Amino acid sequence: MMASTPHHNARRAIVGATVGNAIEFYDFLVYSIFAIQIGQAFFPSDNAYLSLIASLATFGAGFVSRPLGAWLIGSYADSHGRRPALLLTLGCMGAGIAGLALTPSYAQIGIAAPVIAVAARLLQGFALGGEVGPSTAFLIEASAHTHRGLIGSLQRVTQLAAGGMGALVGLVLSLVLTKAELADYGWRIALGLGLVVIPYALWVRRTLPETHGLEERAAKAPPPTRREWRIMGLGFVLFSAGTSTSYILNYLATFAQASLKMPQTEALAGQFLSYVTGVIAGLGAGWLSDRVGRRPVILAAAVVPLLGAWPLFAWLIGDPTPAKFVITCGLFGLANGISSVFVVAVSESLSKASRARNFAMGYTLPLTLFGSTAQLIVTWMIKTSGTPMAIAWYLIAVWVPGLVAALLMPETAPGRERS
Repeated sequence: MMASTPHHNARRAIVGATVGNAIEFYDFLVYSIFAIQIGQAFFPSDNAYLSLIASLATFGAGFVSRPLGAWLIGSYADSHGRRPALLLTLGCMGAGIAGLALTPSYAQIGIAAPVIAVAARLLQGFALGGEVGPSTAFLIEASAHTHRGLIGSLQRVTQLAAGGMGALVGLVLSLVLTKAELADYGWRIALGLGLVVIPYALWVRRTLPETHGLEERAAKAPPPTRREWRIMGLGFVLFSAGTSTSYILNYLATFAQASLKMPQTEALAGQFLSYVTGVIAGLGAGWLSDRVGRRPVILAAAVVPLLGAWPLFAWLIGDPTPAKFVITCGLFGLANGISSVFVVAVSESLSKASRARNFAMGYTLPLTLFGSTAQLIVTWMIKTSGTPMAIAWYLIAVWVPGLVAALLMPETAPGRERS
């Protein structure tokens, strides 16, 4: 048998860290894409708006347990290693996926259905909160300094790729199933597909090299330096704006159907394109940050959505057509993908001894506060204001402080840092 080459080992390490990340975010985000159908299954109501709100609230429940997962599994990764933590998160996510995909509807088992659905979402949130710390730490630690921006950006890029796969699956199902079939079991197929890849992901993760040695695990983590506290604080603001944008992106298919009255096929086609352009922009931003530094790319990530949200959505909403929606989604995806550099800049600045836990908490808290509420708030704003333009108002509101944080963010790329 031929020995593994360093290139093969590096590729396997990247696949191992990102495949689990992709699976976990695929099923977490598929819920958002099928929020209307899931609401009908678990929260039936004569009022479609109330059913959607209940479904989105349950989507938000998955964020409640994220900080707990970030703290517990992040601490476990710092004290026991990245590999066992990554195996733990994948197992938890598999159980959450199965629980949600296989739970009978409210019409079949009554109140137990929404209770089980919420419990499954809480378990998924716990797993995702724990996933982000060790997976990001592993990518940063396993990559060369000269490629850290590109490799580290894969943490966000794989999330976007997973969302794109979810949108593609939804698009295919909407083409081959009737509307009634999609509401009855189509969304369950979309969720359940994530389970198929989990055995492979577990096998790959079991063979990963450990990037956090025994001596490092035993060492007492030093308290964050003044510079680290500053970067974590600015990162909190950037992640808050970035995650709001990301979850509005995930909401676009629902927005197109509920607010613009577009057919689901066109809505999912636009959603899919937004993820494709997001992946391209994320990889490009990571690659560019290795050459010009993190700070210029971070500034671009803040300026583009702040200046682009109003004209883009005004153009779409003024005369909503499928072609305009697809173009809007593609441009919105480009703007969202650039923010992948936020992950690299914050994580590479933290002490390795406590990187998994501290990054997980710094990343998860903004997601819990803003990601869990973004879709709910925008839906409420559209309802109360009477105009779909509320989605642009929301994006501008979160990116004003985001731009300030980007302007204050120091350079973190190796060899370019300044105190």
